[in-house]
Amino acid sequence: MTSRIAEAFRDAERPLLVACTVAGDPDYTMSIRTIRAIADAGADIIELVMPFSDPVADGPVIQQAGARALAAGMNTERLFDLVRDARREIQVPLVIMTYANIVLQHRIGEFYRDAARAGADGVIVADVPLEEAGPFCTAAEEAGIDPILFVSQTTSRDRMELILSRAGGFVYLVAAQGVTGAREEVSGATLALIRDVKEKTALPVVPGFGISTPAHVRTYAQAGADGVIVGSALVRVIDESCKRPDDIAESVGQLVRDLAGATRSEQTIV
Repeated sequence: MTSRIAEAFRDAERPLLVACTVAGDPDYTMSIRTIRAIADAGADIIELVMPFSDPVADGPVIQQAGARALAAGMNTERLFDLVRDARREIQVPLVIMTYANIVLQHRIGEFYRDAARAGADGVIVADVPLEEAGPFCTAAEEAGIDPILFVSQTTSRDRMELILSRAGGFVYLVAAQGVTGAREEVSGATLALIRDVKEKTALPVVPGFGISTPAHVRTYAQAGADGVIVGSALVRVIDESCKRPDDIAESVGQLVRDLAGATRSEQTIV
């Protein structure tokens, strides 16, 4: 059975926009409204970050959003409720980004089964190295969920081949060293890495970390990326709109429309 993620990339005539938001930020009700607005504005895939007390892969913007969500009561069971409620309203693929301790506390197999039942299509576990990824990938495959894995500029050739052999859905290419957060410049080394990884796998290659503007989106698309992941820039808009809840849908929607428009630009080469 073809996954919803695979279908999205298979049917695409342009790079896809993966829009990232923190689950439950600033609260459950507003998070559902935000997810709906992101989908309505043209995002092709939505990544939901599970807030965590020690988010080692995340920069300050997403850390602060996670703190808001945790304070509002977000937890693993509520995450699955959120996915379930979102799935009733939208058809685009939903990907959960989380950390190993959350999965282990829920029990690996049960976490992936519950994610699948709720309507998630893929899971990213940000802090699991290749050497420990086997049980997570196996549980994902048994549940019918894509196990999305990372590669970066520091990934050795042999290690990359092993990662690509286990990955599913798409390859998450870390576009900037360090934690999540907007960057000013696009790294030439990252653009070269996109081309290198695409020569080694049939999976879509999708950069994330540091991508925040339509210009960034166009640059990665021209380098051959199959999609782009935008997180901190979107989460910052949510943060700025928290005191004006009625404005969240429009503010978030406008940024997503601008970013999605860049994937359709006449300057984009795919």
